[in-house]
Amino acid sequence: MEACDAARPAPFKEILKRFEPEFKRIEAALQRHFSSHISFVNEISAHILFAGGKRLRPLLTVCAARLCGKDGDDPYELSAVPEYLHAASLLHDDVVDAGQMRRGRPPAYKIWGNSPAVLVGDFLYARAIHLASSFGDVRIARAISETVALMSEGEIIQLLHAKNPRFDEETYFKVIDRKTAALISTSCRIGALLGNGSERKVDALARYGLSLGQAFQMIDDVLDYTADTQELGKAVGTDLAEGKVTLPIVKALKEAGPGARKRLISLLGQGLPSKEKLEWVRNLLEATGGIAYTRRKAEALIASACQHLDIFPKTQVREFMKGLARYVLERKK
Repeated sequence: MEACDAARPAPFKEILKRFEPEFKRIEAALQRHFSSHISFVNEISAHILFAGGKRLRPLLTVCAARLCGKDGDDPYELSAVPEYLHAASLLHDDVVDAGQMRRGRPPAYKIWGNSPAVLVGDFLYARAIHLASSFGDVRIARAISETVALMSEGEIIQLLHAKNPRFDEETYFKVIDRKTAALISTSCRIGALLGNGSERKVDALARYGLSLGQAFQMIDDVLDYTADTQELGKAVGTDLAEGKVTLPIVKALKEAGPGARKRLISLLGQGLPSKEKLEWVRNLLEATGGIAYTRRKAEALIASACQHLDIFPKTQVREFMKGLARYVLERKK
């Protein structure tokens, strides 16, 4: 098996530039399918859909389809589905979590209110399911409907365990597998299904996406304590403010002394921390190994993701997907 960080042909940004035509076609598909005859719906949809998202989920759908031999327009049309689901989940999550910033701008609910944000999220879910069902493959439609259910479950599990100092690593994975990894895995799965990939290839791509998604969320959890606010596009310390017990916190609660543990618990869900309090938490996460432990877990998952791709011939698309996995570890936003 080839290691994920073997012979890097080019920095990720250079690799990404090679896919600019694909991004343009993805963008065109997103513009084509999201529209409602109600302009108010379009305004809110556009606020979240066209605010500078990475478009990695739809690109994974296109790449998975290509690895399984499917070219043409259909992969791009299908690629809108996971991006609509992602946008819908962000609209809902910001309401549930009372988020203060999304992609460097105010979240939709702060501009238009809770009800419009939730209802437009529902609209985008419906658009995604409708589009997924239009390909005449019940496997694709089923994968999308199952993923919507999983994403909702993940949000509920996280809500039930907010501010819970007994939140453990097993529960953490239950949350991230549903909230984040399931959609990234499904982005790959539906592309492979569209390409009529063998069961082995579909499974390999779904597993790649699952490991990639888990690692993506872990790095996101690290960045919430270590990134620059302007670069990240949202306030640093948001997870702490919302009472989310992420893996760095799980590790810190396990390793910290009684006094530090008590103080950390007291800061969960108490709103955005002051600069001094955030610095204290960051130092505690470093001292207890919470940051390093989370990064090591993410690195192992990325290695696993890359290994799942080794059943495919070495092509530009496969190497891009391996490069994307490396990018997850290196990203700063």
